Amino acid sequence: MKQIFFIVVILFSAVLLGFSQQKPSNNMKKALVLIDIQKDYFEHGTMTLVGAEEASLNSMKILDKFRSEGLPVIYIQHLATSPKATFFLPQTVGAEIHENIKPTAGEKVIIKHFPNSFRETELLEYLKGRNITDLVICGMMTHMCVDATVRAAKDFGFNCVVISDACATRDLDINGEKVKAAEVQKSFLASFSGFYATVKMTRQYLEGK
Repeated sequence: MKQIFFIVVILFSAVLLGFSQQKPSNNMKKALVLIDIQKDYFEHGTMTLVGAEEASLNSMKILDKFRSEGLPVIYIQHLATSPKATFFLPQTVGAEIHENIKPTAGEKVIIKHFPNSFRETELLEYLKGRNITDLVICGMMTHMCVDATVRAAKDFGFNCVVISDACATRDLDINGEKVKAAEVQKSFLASFSGFYATVKMTRQYLEGK
């Protein structure tokens, strides 16, 4: 009888141990990528965008959530290498990451020189080394570095969420016709939606919608 009792106790303990060693939450496979939120894109910078301040404040809200949950945060910082470049010049104030989302000690900063944040950087290796599968992306410019990075991320097999009001862009020209920043923004975000990324607003993401 005692032997049966001990067997039951052992089996029960094994079940409890199994529950206590469940796989980590998928939440731990998620990372925030903040692209080129740098001073030249803001007022008085050399390439001022439309809505940069608002986008950075929304990025800060997403950043606060990731920090509070202890999830990985990766800052992408562009440094220009072309002799024709007019912004993000190395060792200038304009190339610095904006104070609204300033990295803290231990947070990862990756330098890039091309629109695609994966090109000739350690980003892919860094993400794979931490078993990251899902990326939440905020940044600038929507039509350039955000676009190139989101599409590359999808091609590498990552699931992407783009926070629409945490991104910013500028007016563009095509065949002598001006395309307002708001239209550029909508067009590029619409092109992500459905295949390349899920597009959400800050409020929706924070509310888990």
